[in-house]
Amino acid sequence: MKKKFALTAVAFLSAAVLAACGAAPSSTTDATGNEIGETLKIGYNLELSGAVAAYGNQEKNGADLAVEEINAAGGVDGKKIEVVSKDNKSDNSEAATLSTSLATEDKVSLILGPATSGAVASASPNATKAGVPLLTPSGTQDDLTSKDGKVEDFVFRTTFQDSYQGQVIAQYATENLSSKKAFVYYDASSDYAKGLYKAFKEAYKGEVIEETYQSGDKDFQAALTKVKSKDFDTVVLLGYYTETGLITKQAREIGIENPILGPDGFSDSKFVEAAGAGNATNVFYVAGYSTSVKLSEAKSENFIKAYTDKFGEEPNMFAALAYDSIYMAAEAAKGAKDSKELAANLASLKDFDGVTGQMTIDEDHNPVKSAIMVELENGVQKSATAVEVK
Repeated sequence: MKKKFALTAVAFLSAAVLAACGAAPSSTTDATGNEIGETLKIGYNLELSGAVAAYGNQEKNGADLAVEEINAAGGVDGKKIEVVSKDNKSDNSEAATLSTSLATEDKVSLILGPATSGAVASASPNATKAGVPLLTPSGTQDDLTSKDGKVEDFVFRTTFQDSYQGQVIAQYATENLSSKKAFVYYDASSDYAKGLYKAFKEAYKGEVIEETYQSGDKDFQAALTKVKSKDFDTVVLLGYYTETGLITKQAREIGIENPILGPDGFSDSKFVEAAGAGNATNVFYVAGYSTSVKLSEAKSENFIKAYTDKFGEEPNMFAALAYDSIYMAAEAAKGAKDSKELAANLASLKDFDGVTGQMTIDEDHNPVKSAIMVELENGVQKSATAVEVK
């Protein structure tokens, strides 16, 4: 069935039901779980240092603000939230180790994070084995929460998945930019980027020129020079800001002025820092949140003010997703005696009103919600539009 999407700047639009995700383990229904005691213990397994620390630190800020607000309002069932925060150092193996220690030593009732898909895939088996729900604010890889038709009982996410992003980018290129031939440059060492590319290529109706790079690369001149003379109308960069910012800079410096599209990996100020403000023009990326689009009339303004007052800057997508994640966890913890009951409540969460939009968790543990397409001009957000996929 052919899918078509429309764009509108209204606060919230009904979104298509998102499909499954993750490279996680098989469901473990006989896991013991952790009892919820005098406090509700939540463990952070976040990238607070290392290559993608910008994501993890923003998520910690958003989560900390939510915890502060909930505790000030009396907690959950009269119990304050107690945070155990650990740094996975942007390392997948460390994320797996921390998942075990948080679940079995610290006895947390929920693990928040990691932020990136590879780390989530590594951390999920140990959380599942212990019967502790893992809620990633921003892990988008398709098979994180469900694989081969089998749902992971203890793995959840607050954001949309890669296949959805890939479709949005492809449709936007075709419908809004009239793209007929795209140069796609993606990180072949990243499951995140490879999943995005697969989804983009399946949805895009035009011709594709493909090049790949590896995480950690700094010099992209050879590939960019190679394709510069070819006939393409759009550039699609699939990966994290650590490389895509530099690619944008180097592309603009050699005269590639075509529109640049990307995923939520662009959603940090460090993308603009790497690209240079002047080069970050005619750039479009998918996001789960924008301060200029009120996906929740009731909560958006208060969240932006509270976050800005506390941290001295406006929240980005990662902060907003983590903020919503804590409130989702708190809602799911109501009446729960242990982590297994909390997971069951999270799986049945419906019509949750968050700053990133209204959400219902579907049967594959993905949120039904809208996405946003952000446009940058001189490194500053020019526009942000809610996306509905029909």
